[in-house]
This record gives sequence, C-alpha cells and structure tokens, in this order.
Amino acid sequence: MPNGPVAYRDGVTTARRGTVRVLGIDPGLTRCGVGVVDVAADRSATLVHVGVVRTDPTAAIEARLAAIAAGIRTVIDDHRPAVVAVERVFAQHNRQTVMGTAQASGIALLVAGERGLPAATHTPTEVKAAITGYGAADKRQVQAMIARILRLEEAPKPADAADALALALCHAWRRGPGVASTTVSTPAQRAWAEAERLARR
Repeated sequence: MPNGPVAYRDGVTTARRGTVRVLGIDPGLTRCGVGVVDVAADRSATLVHVGVVRTDPTAAIEARLAAIAAGIRTVIDDHRPAVVAVERVFAQHNRQTVMGTAQASGIALLVAGERGLPAATHTPTEVKAAITGYGAADKRQVQAMIARILRLEEAPKPADAADALALALCHAWRRGPGVASTTVSTPAQRAWAEAERLARR
C-alpha cells in the first residue's frame, strides 16, 4: 500500500515508491461499477478492490442516487484512492439509459469533489484503446485483458466491475508516474491517441 500522497502531476497524486492508487467508476443507476488499483511507475498494476454498487430499479430516483453516493463514499473511505476516473457520458440511442448514466456520473464526480480528490473522465473508446489497443474492442476482450493485466484467475464480473478497473488503469497509464502523456510508441498507445483525437471532435 502506498505510504501516502506527496505530489500532483497531471491530475494524479503520486505516492512514495512511485505508486498511484486510482478509483475507476463505471456509472450506472442499477449497477455502478467500482474498481481500485495500485499502478507502479513501470505500469504494473495490482488489484485493491472491485465491486458493484446496486440500486433497486423500483426505488425513487433520489433514493437510488443517494445509495450510489453512499457506496462510492464507502469505497473511498475504505481504500483512500489518490484520484477518481469516471466514464465520460456520450450519446446513446436509448435516452433513458444515457440519462441514468449521466446522473450516476454526476454523483461520482460530486463525491470526488466532496473528498477533495482530483477527477477525470474518459470515453469508452479511449479506455478500450488503452487496455486492448483497439478502440472498438468488445466487453469480453476488455475483461480478458483486465484479468491478464491484474493476474487474476478469471475476469471480474459483472462487466460493470471490469469496466471500472479498465477506467482506473486507463487513467493511471495515461497520466501516472513514469508515463509521459506524449509518448505514442506501442500499438495500444497509438490506438489510444487516435481515440482521444476522435473524442475531441
């Protein structure tokens, strides 16, 4: 476990021993994925926590959002991440789904602000490119890579949990200690840079 934050660099708190602890959040009203990883300067990563904050679809919206906030606060208090990474909301065909995702995303960012933690958002394409080297990878490919990167016997389930870990890794690799944001040398990094370029359009 890191000895505590000592400095900021590009929105990430670096810890002694060159390790950063990131909380990734895959926002959703029914299932909100949460994943915490420790990432070293050499890009190696260790699983700290993974889970899903669930809410009752029949409950009032304010109660569901309060439950999500409480769940995220618990994860932050238990594991003390240095930074929070949240999936950036983007247009979907299902208006109801995107609305719920946006609401949960706002709650995640609010809780990060309450705790004084820097927060960042990343699109699904950016995350897929960072993890698999392919911005259009499917969920199975992302889950398989997460299991491989974190040396797990099987991929975290449900997919929301794996997506949260992918977000955390994406952010740490993009801005973490020892990783220059301008370096675009590997196929995964080139795919990542292209995903970021398209996201800025």
